[in-house]
Amino acid sequence: MVRQKGAIVGLPPDKAPDIRKRADTLRPRMKNIVILISGRGSNMEAIVRRCAAEGWPARVAAVLSNRADAAGLAFARERGIATAVVDHRAFASREAFDAALAQALDGFASDFVALAGFMRILGPAFVQRFDGRLVNIHPSLLPAFSGLHTHRRAIEAGCKVAGASVHFVTGDLDHGPIIAQALVPVLPDDTEQTLAARVLEQEHRLYPRAIRWLVEDALERCGGRVTHRRGESQLLCWPASAAEAVGGPGRSE
Repeated sequence: MVRQKGAIVGLPPDKAPDIRKRADTLRPRMKNIVILISGRGSNMEAIVRRCAAEGWPARVAAVLSNRADAAGLAFARERGIATAVVDHRAFASREAFDAALAQALDGFASDFVALAGFMRILGPAFVQRFDGRLVNIHPSLLPAFSGLHTHRRAIEAGCKVAGASVHFVTGDLDHGPIIAQALVPVLPDDTEQTLAARVLEQEHRLYPRAIRWLVEDALERCGGRVTHRRGESQLLCWPASAAEAVGGPGRSE
């Protein structure tokens, strides 16, 4: 069978449309990723860029925010990605906000929802509705230092390592099953700001990797444990190897 200028040569004309229709049916459906942000959305940017560069079987369908002034919305719009704002201040209760946010996500036919600096706590009903499809990145090695001020607390505790964790979201804040983690050293002269910058650099490697695994159905979740079906490492260590930095054979993203 030969294709020539869009035609299928060697088949009767009335059969060609049927062949194309079956081919379209067999082609995997592109999955929709929706990203929630509250600010500049640097992790959102990393996901958008990696999705395009690596040709995932998915697309970033929309970027949503609870703040109209979130800087990341401009990045999304410039790249032709749909955006929407669901302002939490317009709702009398968390439940009402959650319901409106869920409706917006359904409007974009979201397969996966990634929280990327989304600074709102989501209620149990929302979390249950998107169970297994809702993920977050947290700037600590969970279960240590859940909540806020993670870098300051790690330094004050005398930790020698810190990092970031990507996890499924559950009703227990910052304690869902861990998909992947990135490890960085805590240096003797670190401040909260310098440690935060080092961790954020690894977040930009870690989060796109975890989202790609999700869309490829590469993860196995059993209770509180998440494993990779093909045995890929779920731990990133700092610094990246030279081969990885230039995209050579050692690349792990």
